[in-house]
Parts: sequence; structure tokens; C-alpha cells
Amino acid sequence: MTNATLPEHLRTILFNRVPEITFAFWVIKILSTTTGETFADYLNVDVGLGLGITTYIMGALLIAALIAQFVTKRYTSGVYWTVVVLISVVGTLITDNLTDVVGLPLWVSTIIFSVLLAVTFGIWFYRERTLSIHTIFTRRREAFYWVAILFTFALGTASGDLITEGLGLGYLVGVILFASLIGVIVIARFVFHANVVFCFWAAYILTRPLGASIGDLLSQAPADGGLGVGATATSVVFLVVIVGVATYLGIKVGRQRRAAALEVPIAEAVAA
Repeated sequence: MTNATLPEHLRTILFNRVPEITFAFWVIKILSTTTGETFADYLNVDVGLGLGITTYIMGALLIAALIAQFVTKRYTSGVYWTVVVLISVVGTLITDNLTDVVGLPLWVSTIIFSVLLAVTFGIWFYRERTLSIHTIFTRRREAFYWVAILFTFALGTASGDLITEGLGLGYLVGVILFASLIGVIVIARFVFHANVVFCFWAAYILTRPLGASIGDLLSQAPADGGLGVGATATSVVFLVVIVGVATYLGIKVGRQRRAAALEVPIAEAVAA
């Protein structure tokens, strides 16, 4: 029996290059987006590197992490979530550069990244006939996946900043708004049985502005509508939690793979 003829659940566990979608996945995803917002501010402002140098450093680290990710043969928790955290930071920096350096209005950035994301999904579906993340078995599909992820982070940053800062609604309103929209998607999926792929990507996009709003709410000064915890403390605490949850996910996946490996001979015998 080849990899392609294995039962779908075994193939997903043994060979998929991205993690299983669980509650822990969404927790670490939101935390990583929050860290992306606060850590970018920490390097740019608190450390004083400036937007340009911060962008070059984080861009180089992201490229190195992506190379490590593509070298792996299947999902590896530490490598995967390192890429997610770094791509969150870089996505934030891309939008910040367009806003602060190029002078592009946030509403224009939001439209641009929406179009780029839609085009990415269109090409991805045209070439692979699916947008499901449960079948990321090839590097081409994974390349589409990471390009889409980058644009979701950039789009989420632009739309989140547009709502909370551009329209002056504030960070707390942003947290409530984006959390409510995610709640609507959850209801649509589990009550009205909306398309699972659409619901996943819609929620994935919205977790970015939610995480950014949470990060700004915690880190920004009270005079700016935040709680004044600071970018340093927020980044450190959330990174510690991310490492803990990622470690848990890695242990869980290891157990699942060992159990799945025991099922393969049974599946082969049944197929024979």
C-alpha cells in the first residue's frame, strides 16, 4: 500500500505538513498574532531598531524558518509555530511599512491584501482543486498555504488598524467586534453546517485583527486606549504560553503518529 492509497485519516496524521485543527490550534494562533503585533512594536520602538532594520531582520529570520519548514517531511510543532510567529511579525511589518513609510491609507492596504489573498486562493484552487489544509502533502500546496497565511496576517493587520485606529473605535471595541465575528462563524459552521473550508479561512483571517487588538489593548499606554502592560511584558508572557502549547501539541502529534503507525499494517491487510 502506497501513501496515496492509505485511509485518509492515517495519511493526514502521518504525512500532513500542517497541524490538526483543534482548540489548542486556535489558542496558539491568536497568541501568535498578538505576539506579532507587540514584538514588532518592541523591536521597532522599545529597542529602537526602527522600522526598516526590524523588517530586514525579521524577514531574514522568516526565510530561514521557512527553509527549515520545507526541509521537514511532515508537520513538526516547533518549526511550524516558529514560522507562524515570524510570519505574524513580518505581516505586521509589511502593513506598517506601507502605512508609515509609503503613506498608503489603511483602507487601501485592506483592499490590496484582500485582492491578493483572493487571487492566491483562486490560483491555489485552480491548481490543486482544493483549499483544504487537511491535504497539505506536497511542497507546492504548502507554498500556497504559506503565501495565503502571509496575506491573512497583512490583511488582518490593515483591517484591524483601520477599525481600531483609523475609525477611532479603540482597542477594546476591536476585541469585542472581531471576537463576535468569529463567534458568528462558529455558529454558522456548527449550527447551520456552513462549508468547513470557508469557515476555517474566514476565522483564520479574523484571528489576526483579534490578536492585534488584544496585543494593542494590553501593550499600549492608557492615554492611547490601552492597559499599559507594555510591549515587552506582553510579548514575553505570550511567547512563553506559545512555547508551552506548541510543546503540548508536539507531544500529542507524536502519540497520534505512533498509534497511526500501528494501524498501517492492519489497513494494508484489509486492502489486500
